[in-house]
Amino acid sequence: MPTLLHDPIIIRANQSPDAPALGYRGEYQNYVQLAEAVQNAAAGLLQAGLLRQERVAVYLDKRPETIHALFGASLAGGVFVPVNPLLKAEQVAYILQDCNVRILVTSPERLAALQESLAHCPDLHTVLVVGEAEAGESPDHYQQVGWHEIQDVESPGLHRTIDTDMAAILYTSGSTGRPKGVVLSHRNMVAGAESVASYLENRAADRLLAVLPLSFDYGLSQLTTAFSVGASVALLNYLLPRDVIKAVAKEGITGLAAVPPLWNQLAQLEWPGQTRETLRYVTNSGGAMPRKVLDALRQQLPSTRFYLMYGLTEAFRSTYLPPGELDRRPDSMGKAIPNAEVMVVREDGTPCAAGEPGELVHRGALVSLGYWNDPERTAERFRPAPGQASAIPVPELAVWSGDTVRTDEDGFLYFIGRRDEMIKTSGYRVSPNEVEEVAYASGRVAEAAALGVPHPTLGHGIVLVVLPREDGLTMEGLLDALRPHLPAFMLPGHIAIQHEPLPRNANGKIDRKQLATRFTDFFSGD
Repeated sequence: MPTLLHDPIIIRANQSPDAPALGYRGEYQNYVQLAEAVQNAAAGLLQAGLLRQERVAVYLDKRPETIHALFGASLAGGVFVPVNPLLKAEQVAYILQDCNVRILVTSPERLAALQESLAHCPDLHTVLVVGEAEAGESPDHYQQVGWHEIQDVESPGLHRTIDTDMAAILYTSGSTGRPKGVVLSHRNMVAGAESVASYLENRAADRLLAVLPLSFDYGLSQLTTAFSVGASVALLNYLLPRDVIKAVAKEGITGLAAVPPLWNQLAQLEWPGQTRETLRYVTNSGGAMPRKVLDALRQQLPSTRFYLMYGLTEAFRSTYLPPGELDRRPDSMGKAIPNAEVMVVREDGTPCAAGEPGELVHRGALVSLGYWNDPERTAERFRPAPGQASAIPVPELAVWSGDTVRTDEDGFLYFIGRRDEMIKTSGYRVSPNEVEEVAYASGRVAEAAALGVPHPTLGHGIVLVVLPREDGLTMEGLLDALRPHLPAFMLPGHIAIQHEPLPRNANGKIDRKQLATRFTDFFSGD
């Protein structure tokens, strides 16, 4: 029975050594080869000086070494931090600083872009470089070592790890600006993988396709879910949506996970006949799938089961809608996943009646350990679960999501909205403050407000409303200033330049809601 995140790989290596485990560019490692690579990575990290529960950041695209490093850190007794490969140097450096990363695994190209920023990461002592031009001259405060140099080294001994220890820190945008690190234990991740695998009915014969970033809990889940049942997973860094469909056909994929913007694109393409024969199920999370998109996909994939899901990084996955309920409740988030309880409560924690809007609260084994080094925000989001006996001296903590939902008479959940100002775009959560900070840093604007506006394919598009510091500012000029500092999914789809101060609310803050009403239909023609 696996209790630690890496256990399924080791167990399957003993039980089904020749079974395919990890695919990349058409070639597969079996479970023995994957286990050996993970063990080599663990030994190398320990030789490089990794201490118990220290953080290992992995800043790479999807490739075998990425997986070896992540699970190797887990086996060694460290904590892995997958960094979205789309992030820019300043954002990567913030993550490295925030969680005191000690070892960074990256490529020569990414290291070159990070070089200046790493000077501000004093906790970093080793950079492991994956690629041909691996070794180079090391700066003063960290050593630079080629990935190949830590292979086949003798392990000084694994650190003792139990299931309540930290396993990973996943960074997600916060409503007040900088990203926050969600701390996940081994128990969180193992319970999550087993829960998802149970309702998806995953089996060893399954072959999953990993198209989402591994820094995203939904993307990482494709690995943990596959390994939990001895299935295989193929890694894909796609350029075009058509590449995803080609990979499904070529690899004989049985399970595919994506977010609404990608499903929107995939629904417009032709799916070849072999995909209809092999693709057993698809899943959606990261936002609601539009009804027209769902209908178009179901028409092309009549034998495929569709699972609509809702999740929180703070609790991995919360609800799913069984495929048999799609025709009756296509707008529903479903019910709680196995081994979780999802409640809808009023502000005082009492349960809401059917149809009454309330806050979604998730309790159970998937609830994470809180936000790294942020007790204030942790206390806001992680609070005692409603309905506990007052005599329990140490109350169980639940995640209070901040999302407003309701249930129908049968207990199925429906999303209503968010309480905070987060922008949900392209499957990512973006804080308005993150975009505004970069706009202010350009020195070209006196006031700025980033808004999430309904978008037919992205969920929400980003509109940036600014008051210029001086005449002559153009949308393209400001975009050029923002582009080096923001990943593509954070770049505004439109910049509105106005020449009077932005409206304020009663508290003197910029009134985003009033501004947003001006742009409600802005992207409707896209």
